[in-house]
Formats: sequence, C-alpha cells, structure tokens
Amino acid sequence: MSTRMLIPLAVAVLAVAGSGCSASSQGPVPAADAFVSAFASRDLDAAARLTSQPQKATATLGSAWQQLQAEQLTAHTGAARVTGDTATVDYTYEWRLPKNRMWRYTGQLQMGRSDGRWMVRWASSDIHPKLGNTQTMALRANPAPRARVNEQSGSDVLVPGKVSRVAFTAAAAADPGSVATALAAALHRFDERLTPETILSSAKSADGAYTVALLSENEFDEVSADLIGLPGVALTSQWDLVATDRNFAPDLLAQVRKTVIAEVDGKAGWSVVTLNANGADTDVLTEVASQPAPSFSLSVDRFVQNAAQRAVDARTEQTMMVVLRPSTGAILAVAQNKAADRDGPVATIGQYPPGSVFKTVTAAAAMSAGATPDTLLPCPSRIVIGDRTIPNYDLFTLGEVSMTTAYERSCNTSFAKLASELPGDALHATAAKLGIGPGYAIAGLPATSGSVPPSDELIQRTEDGIGQGKVVVSPFGMAVMASTIAHGSAPVPYLIAGRTTEIDGERAAVAPAVIDGLRAMMRTVVTGGTAERIADQGEVYGKTGEAEVEGGSHSWFVGYRGDIAFATLLVRGGSSDHAVAVTRDMFEALPAGY
Repeated sequence: MSTRMLIPLAVAVLAVAGSGCSASSQGPVPAADAFVSAFASRDLDAAARLTSQPQKATATLGSAWQQLQAEQLTAHTGAARVTGDTATVDYTYEWRLPKNRMWRYTGQLQMGRSDGRWMVRWASSDIHPKLGNTQTMALRANPAPRARVNEQSGSDVLVPGKVSRVAFTAAAAADPGSVATALAAALHRFDERLTPETILSSAKSADGAYTVALLSENEFDEVSADLIGLPGVALTSQWDLVATDRNFAPDLLAQVRKTVIAEVDGKAGWSVVTLNANGADTDVLTEVASQPAPSFSLSVDRFVQNAAQRAVDARTEQTMMVVLRPSTGAILAVAQNKAADRDGPVATIGQYPPGSVFKTVTAAAAMSAGATPDTLLPCPSRIVIGDRTIPNYDLFTLGEVSMTTAYERSCNTSFAKLASELPGDALHATAAKLGIGPGYAIAGLPATSGSVPPSDELIQRTEDGIGQGKVVVSPFGMAVMASTIAHGSAPVPYLIAGRTTEIDGERAAVAPAVIDGLRAMMRTVVTGGTAERIADQGEVYGKTGEAEVEGGSHSWFVGYRGDIAFATLLVRGGSSDHAVAVTRDMFEALPAGY
C-alpha cells in the first residue's frame, strides 16, 4: 500500500541542512529546488541533467528563454506531495520580459525516484502548466492603435498611415530637365504648384536632395510606376500622420501635426502564446491589452473651414479669414489662399495696419471715458490736428452727427478727434480688454494678436485712433476682438481640445454698457452703412476698414453673426467692400442652422 504525504518546503530544507546524507536521498524538494534554480540561472545543461530526458529538456528550456526574449527569471518551489516513488512539487515562476513586462504563474513539477535518486520527470509542463510536449511559447507584441486627429464633428482629418517621400537630386541626373518634366506630369494632379520649372529650380538650389512631394499610400500607388527608375529620384516610405483631404486646411493641419506627432503612440500590449510543432499559434497563456492613445479633437468645424477656404480661394490677392466661436473660444476656421500661404501662417501671425476697423477700439475707449453712441461729433471733410490733416474718404462730410452715425459711415475726422482727446494709454488699455495686444500660446497654432503701443504724442495717437499710426493687428487678433464684443468678455481661443492656452498680458473686463454700445453701432454698419452687401445673411454685426499702405490699401471686414465671429483681410485688396463680399460668400456657403 502506497504512502502519500505532504512535505512543506521549509521542512524539506531543514531536513537537508541537518543531515549528512545527499540531497537526492532526502525527498523530491531539494531536487526540484536545484532544477528551478538552474533554470532561473539559465544554466540549461545543469537543469536538464536533473530531468529524466536531458536532451529534450535542454532544447525546450533554451527555447523558452529565447522565444520569450526573457531578461530574468525568478523561480522557487513550494509544497510537495509524495506518493511512494512519485511526487509533485509546486513551482512559481516570474519572468521579466523586454520593456519591463512581468509575467508570474504557478505550476507543478512531476518528480520520480529511481535507484534512490529523485529527478524531474521531464514534460513541457515543467516550464508552464498548459504547455504541451510538442509545443513552445513565444512573446507577441500587440501594438496600440495610433491616435487620430478629428475635427469638431468627429470626422478624421489626420490619420496614421504610410507616407512616401519623393526626393530629387538634380546633380545625380544626366538630364535633370527631363526628370523634372516627368515628375511634374506624375505629381501635378496632387499639387498644381508642381510644374517642371518649379521642380527644376527648387532641386538645383537645394543642398542635396529636394523633397518634391509627400504622397499618401493611395496617391503613391497611383503614380509609383511613373516614378520608379527616374534618374536622381529616391523614393522612401515612413510612418506619419496623413491628411484625409489634401485640400482641407493644409497649413493649419501641418501645424497641428508638428504639435501632436510625438504623442500619437499608445502603450503597446503583449501576450505569450503557445506554438505547435509547425510554428502556428494554438493558445494564449497570458495577455495584457494595449492602451491606445486617445484621439485628438480639433475645434475646427469642417463646414466653416470649407466655406471660408472656398471664399478666400476665389480671390487672387493674398486673402485670409479667421473664424472663432465667441462662447467657447473654439477656432472654427483658419483659411488662407495660396497667395497668402507663400508668406506662412499670416492669418494668425501676420501684422497689418487695421484701418477703420480699429475705430471699434477708439469708440470703446471713448465710451469707457463717458461718451455714448448718441454723443454728437463733428464730421467735416477734413480736420487738422497738430500739423496733421486727416481727410475723409472722397472728402465726404456729415456735419455734426452721433458717434453711431460716424461709426456707421466710417468718418475719419470724427474718430481722429476722439482719439486726440484720449489719454496716452487709453487705446492700448482698451485694445487689451478686447483681446488685442496680449500674447497667446495656443497648442498647435502660432498666433500674434497685434500691437497697440501707448502714446502721449498727439499725432501718433490721432493716427492710431483711425488704425493708421503704429497700430498693427492680425486677422486672428481682430477675430478675438469681434468674439469679445459678441460674448461680452474676451474668450480664451483654443485649437486642440483639452490643451491649455497661455495668455501673456492683462485682459481686463469690458463694461457692459460699452459692449452694448459697440453691438448697436456694428449692427448699423450692416443695416445701413458700409457693409450693406451682407445684410441678406442674417443678423450680422460688423465693421469695415480700408488701411492705406504703400502700393494700395488693405481691405478689412470684422464682426460676428450669432456664435460665429470672423475677421477677413485682403492684402492690398482695395475697397473694404471686397472683404465684405468674401465674408458673405463664406456665410452663404454654410449649411442651414449655422
């Protein structure tokens, strides 16, 4: 009759320590302990010699270390159960795998005694309890899906994908002109700016290889046959964030891509699987799920962006538009035509004299000092302040009129006089309240609102008051001003949801009476003043401006409708009516409900 007994590990160890006999004669635990110790030390031959099948054990033990790419194994035995010449001994293994992955599990060693010597009865389950004798284990990495970038309604605008770079080294081609022609023929469909002349000129002036184009996977598949083998042309592929629509806010998305590209990788998951003799996966022994990086959500509204882009693209002059949501500060659109793109992100960082749209700041400063929209002001055809003569456009005259009428008709002489009578820091302080002047650090978007320097000098302050002196602004800054008036306080503009915008500079509150006065005056500009062209587009509030510059004048229109604030600029676009027309085109293209 067989005898079965349970031997705790601590008892077995004491028995070995207190005896002069060999470990093998004292039970299965010392033999099991020696096996797991050798296995953990990666002394595979020593571990295998403690088994019943050393040759098989050596190969399988080595495969475990190799296939798991293991860095360390911590192993110890536990309780033993003995029945005559057979026994089981519990084991606990904890593997440290690459990238600090830890895998811990328990199992049992089957032990046998022969000629008084205990040894491990070899089976693959001595490595893992679920491992069959014809199986091995392997580590699998499970990459996390990369983050995507969405616009406001949730549709993708940047997605993970493969980008193929088309680079041309002119010096490496015997006939670079013919190569440039072939490149243009293949790539012009994706970018109309790629002509043989522009490609050849850029390649010759480049220091080394010139990147002609970056193509999405589908685009590359379409033209790869025409590109492969061209002399001096190198084609390389790499992972990147790829625009779903090449024409959707390309400059803006380029800025966003640079901001988020380092954060799109999630935390990869991993698993350990069993493989059969043919190398096919048969089971999963352990698995840690991947943790995808959350997608990035932009404030940009696809409908507003597309409508604004179409509106600016219709013009040949440098034309740009910035659209914000006053209630939240969400940047709904930043649109520039190709003529503007040549100078960089000018819609948000360009600095331009604002002309008559700055009369909004002058009016706010005057109301802060006690004036009202009904305050009477002279509007002669010209006015002399100091040694400066300020004329009205076409020398029109209105006589004595309310500030509302002077604003509606954009009377230079009225606002020059108002500005001349203000304190030296009034325009600077009032502009800051409306959002112009402070610095904005917006994640994903370079932005400069403008500069309104204080001035105790009479002539400069007078010229500043009609937007012609040393005052400069960006369309972004003007959109913030319009948003402040629409909302009643300066919003915090943002582009990427969840990212903080840092504002450098004080933006004090604007008195409600001043906000009410500005709104009333801006409405009359549309209903009966210089922006009547847009009156059919709903309850629009705005101010037009024409800023004189060398070689012409800038055309401005700034305002809001509902919860959409805008600033439109045509560089040397002439009459402000052109800016009104571009803005009207944007509103007309929006879906119902906007």
